[in-house]
Order: sequence, then structure tokens, then C-alpha cells
Amino acid sequence: MRPSTLLGDASRRLADAGVGSPRVDAELLLAHVLSVPRARLLTLDDVPDDVATRFGELLEQRADRVPLQHLTGRAPFRHLELAVGPGVFVPRPETEQLAGWTLERLSGMPAPLVVDLGSGSGALALSIAQEHPGARVVAVEHDPGAIEWTRHNAAARAAAGDPPVEVLAGDMTDPELLRALDGTVDVVVSNPPYVPDGARVPREVADHDPPLALWGGPDGLDVVRGLLGTAARLLKPGGGLGIEHADQQGSSLPALVRASGGWDDVADHVDLAGRPRFTTARRRCGRRVAG
Repeated sequence: MRPSTLLGDASRRLADAGVGSPRVDAELLLAHVLSVPRARLLTLDDVPDDVATRFGELLEQRADRVPLQHLTGRAPFRHLELAVGPGVFVPRPETEQLAGWTLERLSGMPAPLVVDLGSGSGALALSIAQEHPGARVVAVEHDPGAIEWTRHNAAARAAAGDPPVEVLAGDMTDPELLRALDGTVDVVVSNPPYVPDGARVPREVADHDPPLALWGGPDGLDVVRGLLGTAARLLKPGGGLGIEHADQQGSSLPALVRASGGWDDVADHVDLAGRPRFTTARRRCGRRVAG
């Protein structure tokens, strides 16, 4: 079958199913089945019948709103390609800006210490380690299913020659988490659960992302409240904090940070689409947290 015919039919099928980027998803699925770069599709004259059959099977799963990344097993993030699948939150492109902020914050530090709370696939931790080879990066994940993906991706990147990332099982709200690092961390970064309970989310998210990575209580900020105590304890004076949040939390999360005390330079940042996306702050110098 001609690729143009196959992709045209597939795009219409995905569009009818409500997929937001039907043509792109169809091309990425076909490239995956053929094991070729997406650009190579432009030069193909024919798709073998067995490939077309396999493509059709994946297409039907995507039309049933199985995440594209679960079907390909891969998710791009900055300069990385991470393994993902059932049991782990699929990293989003918007989170790349939080990684970029962290790397800017670390610029000029030869050997900074970074803690990624709620690491999931390891996207933030592994990209920071790759792009700042002098950094010591600790990735913390609570979900037993998700941490297997964290460990897998960390091992794969280390085998590829990237600096190692320490992976630790732990709850970001635990007052005893990483006690040995109190007051020594340069940056704490997190993409925590922040979806308000009962919020409407796409089927790809509701049916396939792990609940521990999504739901954050009535206002979506329950986990963040505990996270702030952990971050305040871990950070050295002047250390930086970066937390991703939902679109509607661009005012409430910075207000929560300010109200918790001990923070300066609290600011919110928008993503490339102009939507509120993450909050940053600096640990106030001279402030000590009891506990």
C-alpha cells in the first residue's frame, strides 16, 4: 500500500476518535513500525502488507486513546529519549522548560547538588545530569511501579556514558527523607501530583497515567504543601526551588510558597503557549528550619 494512502486513512481515523494531532501520531506510529526516522516516510514507495497490518493494530489502540508513547515505548525529552509505558507518567514537553530553568540556575557551579522529587521516568533528573556533568543528582520516586522506570532509564543513560543519577525510593512529603542532605542542596526541582481531585483530564491521562502522579487533593496542592517542607529543609541558604503546576495554579502556588515562609524571589513562569506552568523561589539566607 502507498504510504500516502495509509497515512491519509489513519489520520482520518484518529481525528474521528478525537486525537489532538492525528497526522503526526499516524506518522510516528508508522515510522515506529518500520523502524525508520519519521522523515524517511517521505521517500517510501510502498508499505509491506505485514507492516500495514501491525500499523493498523497500533492505530486502533491509539484511537482507543492509549498514549502514543506507550505504543512506541519511547518519550523524547530535551536531548534524551526515555523508555516509558504502563505505570509511569509520560513526560510532557512543557516540563523541558523547568529543566532549562534548573540548568540556568546551576550555571557556573562546578559540582552542584540537585534533588528531583517525584522523578517518574527520570526526565528532569537525567536531563540535568546529562547537561551538567559535574552535578550530583538524586532522583526520588514513591510509586513502586514508576520507580522501576526511573531505575531502568538511569541505568540506560549511565550505560550510554552519561553521569550516574542516584535513584531513591521515598515520599517527597516524608519529614525524614534525605535527612543527611539537610541544608546542602543547591536546587530542588519537582513535577509533583497537582491535578485537583475530580478534574476532567484526557482519556490518555485518566486511563493510563498512574494516580499517584496525578491527583493532588481538592485544590491540587496537597502534595505540594508537604513538598515545601522537604525542600525548605534540604536547600542551603540561597538554594533554588522549581515546581511545575497546573494552568489554573499560576497564582495559588506562588501564594502558597510565600505563605509557607522563608522564601525570596518567588515567581511564576509561563510555558511556550503562554500558560502558567511552574513556580520558582530562592531559599532565604539565614533561615533555618526546625525539625
